[in-house]
Amino acid sequence: MMRKSITKGIILAGGMGSRLSPLTNEISKQLLPVYDKPMIYYSLSTLMLAGIKDILMIVAPKYRSAYEGLLGNGSQWGMKITYQEQKYPRGLPEAYILAEEFLDHQSSILILGDNIFYGHMLEDVLKKAIYTHEGATLFVYRVKDPSQYGVINYHHGEIIDIVEKPKCPPSNYAVTGMYIFDQRAVSYAKKLTPSERGELEIVDLIKSYSLADDVHDVNLCRGMAWLDAGTPKDLLNASQYIAMLEERQGSKIYCPEEVAWRKNLISFSEFHALVNALKKSEYSNYLKMLVQEQMTNSTLEEGVV
Repeated sequence: MMRKSITKGIILAGGMGSRLSPLTNEISKQLLPVYDKPMIYYSLSTLMLAGIKDILMIVAPKYRSAYEGLLGNGSQWGMKITYQEQKYPRGLPEAYILAEEFLDHQSSILILGDNIFYGHMLEDVLKKAIYTHEGATLFVYRVKDPSQYGVINYHHGEIIDIVEKPKCPPSNYAVTGMYIFDQRAVSYAKKLTPSERGELEIVDLIKSYSLADDVHDVNLCRGMAWLDAGTPKDLLNASQYIAMLEERQGSKIYCPEEVAWRKNLISFSEFHALVNALKKSEYSNYLKMLVQEQMTNSTLEEGVV
């Protein structure tokens, strides 16, 4: 059964960020920089590319004001951003319990705030996934060392199991930090019991659905990148990857202002006003260059008879 278009997204940006301590002693992990912009910009822009305009940010209470100061209510980007506090992280499925009122019995796409996805076909992949089957949709990625992740066990191309950090991985395909779940996610999450480490496990939520009929996978194939910026080494690697991309391309990626404009969430005049309000930096210089290019192109077009 095909699902209706998804309009709601969740960004999970709570947690203690303990793997990045002492960097995260007084700041939320997702507010740390990944090269030239806050980490949270990448997950936010990914949902924007998927066409999501209504987003719930799940954050720790002590950092809520910082997120609100950075992102506001999203109206400047033609979106709606609301906030839900998570007093103590109890596992990824808790996001659906906290988001029950926000979701209002609707399907949604969830992304972890420390995961970065990139690729020239990503937007098409996301849009196709949003309109596919009911149930759960997992975005999977081939990795070198699958023992560090939740791993898909396939049989004749069908998902028969998902194994968390297996010593003997059944495949090289890891479940990434982006998921689509239908309206059943909330009720299923409420029925879960904590694992030995005291958390609700995403693998258990997935298994609440029928693996044979309700769980589908989307393979993020070659040409796409999936980065987890949750450790110091991974944070450095992600920053270096973004820096290399932007230097080679001569353009920046995942600037919410640009994404909002190019996705027609805001007009050019609104984009222009946003850019003018930014403080002087390499980031704002890039956006100002886009404004100038657009104004120049518009002038040239007006001159054509």
